[in-house]
Amino acid sequence: MPNVFLAFLVAFSITVIATPISLRFIRKAGLIDDPKTHNHPAMIHKKPIPRGGGIPLFIGIAVASIFFLPLTKITGALFVAALLALIVGTLDDKFEVSRYMRFGINILCALIVVGSGVGIPFVTNPFGGILHLDTVRITFDLWGHHSIAIISDLLALLWIVWVMNMLNWSKGVDGQMPGVVAISALVIGLLSLRFPLSDPHSFIAAMLAFIISGASLGFLLFNFYPAKLFPGYGATAVYLLLSAVSILSGAKLATAILVMGVPMVDGIFTVVRRLASGKSPFWGDNKHLHHLLLRMGFGQRKIALLYWIVSAILGAIALSLSSKGKLFAIVMLGVIVGGGLFFLHIIQKKYEAHRI
Repeated sequence: MPNVFLAFLVAFSITVIATPISLRFIRKAGLIDDPKTHNHPAMIHKKPIPRGGGIPLFIGIAVASIFFLPLTKITGALFVAALLALIVGTLDDKFEVSRYMRFGINILCALIVVGSGVGIPFVTNPFGGILHLDTVRITFDLWGHHSIAIISDLLALLWIVWVMNMLNWSKGVDGQMPGVVAISALVIGLLSLRFPLSDPHSFIAAMLAFIISGASLGFLLFNFYPAKLFPGYGATAVYLLLSAVSILSGAKLATAILVMGVPMVDGIFTVVRRLASGKSPFWGDNKHLHHLLLRMGFGQRKIALLYWIVSAILGAIALSLSSKGKLFAIVMLGVIVGGGLFFLHIIQKKYEAHRI
């Protein structure tokens, strides 16, 4: 128990130290989000602000992990994939990489993680028992004997790619993303402590979750409104690690869905909305929940605090509910947040039509 909290403090401290140092190099490298030259519909800031916050976030997590995590096939693959995501994300912060190329790299990063053995072998049946997902397998010999659990590995691949993109969409206002990630990782870490830490997967999940939470909280000091540094696309490295942590040992997937419920529902609604309007789900817009709240008059600080409070409440609920209770809570959250989004979009359309 003391080790995980020490890991949290080390990750927090390293990120707090690394961020202002990284800022100097970020400015010299020209990683600046300038609204005059970067014309993106989701942009809400009015003056140039450095982006590339994924760099100090990754440094904080990686350095703390050297001290507190064992070097295994899984941890090695996790940080190779995260480093790849960071490099491509940082290049995107500078040169605006193609969205489709970024998505392809997301898939490659997820394949590296899943290939190391991170899968979803089972899920708890809310109505009793266990649903095993690793029974259907393909075996082959290629530089050794290999076995692929089709459903388990495919579901893990989809989950990792989804979380990387969903959390990237949920960084629209200052402080929004690092607060949600810190709370989500903390909840997952606390749940991991309920499992025997003699299991290598549970130990990695618990330790890495607290490290992610500490680093995210350290970065939040520089990202809360008014932000001195934006996360940038390089922060997908952190989202990848968080998604992997949520499936490294059993019974945490429903918890992750619930604690990240608001950005999760907003992400699903965004994909459906864009497809229904004949647009690509990869192309950005200014119709996420945080954009709608801004138009209603909420400030950036209030919106960020709202996301944190809801995530904390949902996390506390997730820690106390049974599997059946979590399913009910997820369904209710989807109905309430999804219905609220639909209502806000209708109101917004009527308002825009009235102005015309």
